[in-house]
Amino acid sequence: MPQVSDAPLPTRPPVETARSSAPGAASGRLPGASLADLEARVAAQAVLIDELRSELSHTQKIFDRASNAAQIGMWECELPGCSLKWTDAVYDLFELPRGTSLDREIILDLYPEATRIELERIRSKAIDAGTGFVLDAEIDTALGRRRWIRITASVECVDGRPVRIFGMKQDITAEKNATLALRRMADCDSLTGLASRGRFQAQMTASPSETGETSPVGAVMLIDLDRFKPVNDLFGHLVGDLCLQEVGRRLACLGPRSHCVARIGGDEFAALFGPQTPRAVIERLGQAVVRMLRRPMRVAGHRIDLGASVGIAFAGRSTGDALYGEADAALYAAKAAGRGLVRVFAEDKHSAPRRQLAEVSFHG
Repeated sequence: MPQVSDAPLPTRPPVETARSSAPGAASGRLPGASLADLEARVAAQAVLIDELRSELSHTQKIFDRASNAAQIGMWECELPGCSLKWTDAVYDLFELPRGTSLDREIILDLYPEATRIELERIRSKAIDAGTGFVLDAEIDTALGRRRWIRITASVECVDGRPVRIFGMKQDITAEKNATLALRRMADCDSLTGLASRGRFQAQMTASPSETGETSPVGAVMLIDLDRFKPVNDLFGHLVGDLCLQEVGRRLACLGPRSHCVARIGGDEFAALFGPQTPRAVIERLGQAVVRMLRRPMRVAGHRIDLGASVGIAFAGRSTGDALYGEADAALYAAKAAGRGLVRVFAEDKHSAPRRQLAEVSFHG
């Protein structure tokens, strides 16, 4: 018969109670207390997130105000798909409703053709090189207004491949207008409206590449008023200035034939002609100037009788200052010969070093 052992029977491990496995059991805290703790932490984080969101919103408002004040907007374009994104300031620059769907081809139509071609050229070059560019460009806004903008761009590359081009666009219309106004002031004589001495000198010394001509200057005509000083002495400088303005109006008729008609001194004027203008035409224009300026002027109730002497030099071996000097010598000879004359500085064909003055007679 089998024997029954007195050894204790094996028992199963004790089953853990729900209480022992509940959160907080080891510390003796109730589950409700842990949940409240968690809710408090979540609430605190929510407050922090709200504060950060509010701070970010405030910072964004400051940025937007500064951007609008400076008339600067941000833009980016995904590559190669050309998907555009603009900030509000860029929409405002182009006078498009904010949030308008952007089509790059349509936007490009807002640039004048020459500007559009240049923009595409330097943009493609920057993308290929992974660099950037700055371009001052004209646009015609959606409302038809002409504006100047400054475009700055950078290219973002990933593993050597361009993935995005982005940058800023700024309204520089006021800056450009101010620059152009200053340039006009520098280039234009404020009293007569003719070109200034500075512009005349720049034209005299311009290279052929700057003027598009084989030789930039074909002839120089210098014009000096006769009997002008007594006008200032008798009637004052105000009447004298009015006389100079009338002279400017009369000399403006040279404009279609001349590259530049300028006032280069108190009562001294000048005109430049290109090499394509025939010598005979320029000499006839010199005679016409003498004839025009001999006509009496009615200024401030006074009859003013002036006149003019003219010196002309044609470009040959002489250019720039030397050519001007020859015209000045011709003018001096015209005044010395009795005024109201045109004199042309000509090279002696029989002896190159010698120079002579040829008088062009003018008979009223």
